[in-house]
Amino acid sequence: MSDFDIAETGAVPSASGSPRRPRVALALGAGGAKGLAHIGAIEELEAHGFEIVAIAGTSMGALIGGIYGMGKLDIYRDWVSTLARFDVLKLVDWSFSGGGFIKGDRIIGALRELIGEVNIEDLPIGYTAVATDIDREREVWLTRGPLFDAIRASIAIPTIFRPHVIGGRRLVDGALLNPLPVMPLMREEADYVVAVSVDGAAELQVPPERDASTTDESGGYRQRIGAFFGRVMPHNGHKPKDPGAFDLMNQAMDLMQSNLSRLRLAAYQPDLLVEIPRNVSTMYEFYRARELIELGRERTRKSLAAWNPAMELAQSGHH
Repeated sequence: MSDFDIAETGAVPSASGSPRRPRVALALGAGGAKGLAHIGAIEELEAHGFEIVAIAGTSMGALIGGIYGMGKLDIYRDWVSTLARFDVLKLVDWSFSGGGFIKGDRIIGALRELIGEVNIEDLPIGYTAVATDIDREREVWLTRGPLFDAIRASIAIPTIFRPHVIGGRRLVDGALLNPLPVMPLMREEADYVVAVSVDGAAELQVPPERDASTTDESGGYRQRIGAFFGRVMPHNGHKPKDPGAFDLMNQAMDLMQSNLSRLRLAAYQPDLLVEIPRNVSTMYEFYRARELIELGRERTRKSLAAWNPAMELAQSGHH
C-alpha cells in the first residue's frame, strides 16, 4: 500500500483543506446466508463516516459487495428481507448434471432483473470477486466483465452450484482457497483495510424470537431444503433418517473456511477485523435476513467502538 497521512481525528485533510471522510478498502468473506451480515456492516461503516472506495469479496461477500458497488444495496436488502414471505425454493433451479445440484441461472436472473447489470470496470469503486479455477487449482481475481458473471462464479459452491465458465475456465467458489480476500485490497489507495468475517469463533446461540406467522414457513423451507439433499445424497438404498448429510457438509465447509480464514489473516492483516460467529446460521437460512443484517450492524458497531486507528497506526507504522 502507498503511504497516507491520517489525522488522529479520523477526518483527513483534503487538498482543499476541508476534511474528507477516511477511505476504507473492505474485504467481505464467504458464508452463504451468514453473509447477509455484510449488509449491516456496510451500513454501520457508512454511518460512522467512512467512505468505502474498494471491495474484495468471496462468494456471498462478492454478491453483497458488487450490489453495494452498483449503489443498489438498499434494493437488495429490502428484497431479501421479504424472502420469508414466499417460497424461496422457486428461485432454485434443481439440476442432476453439470457438477452441481443447482444450476444457479434462476437466482442470478432474478438478481439481474432486480438490480440490473454493469461491467465491473464501470463501477464507481474498485471491485474484485474471488473465485477458484478448479482445473488449474488456483485463485482467480475477477475485476472486469459483467458483474453478475463474476458473482455467479464466486458463489459456485462445489456440488451445490454448477461451476461457471468464464474465458474457458471452470470457476467455482473462491472460498476453497481464499474465504476472506484481504490481499486484493493491498493495491488500493485507502486509509484503512477493514475485513468482515462470518467465520468467527462459534458462540452459544439464543434461539431467535420469530413471528408466529413466519415460523411454519421458515421451518418448512429448511425441512424441504434438507429433505431434498437427503434424497439425492448416496445412502445405500436405505431411507435417510433426516437431512443429516447436507447439514454435515455445511458444518464441514464452515470448519474448513474458518481455519483457512485464520491462515490468510495471519499473512495479510487488516487494520480492523469484524468477526461474526460462524454458527449464527446455516448457509441457506436466508429467511433470517433481518436478524442477520442487524447482527452485522451490531458487531461492526462494537468493533469500531473498541478500535483506535490512530494508536494502531503508530504501533504498526505500515501505512
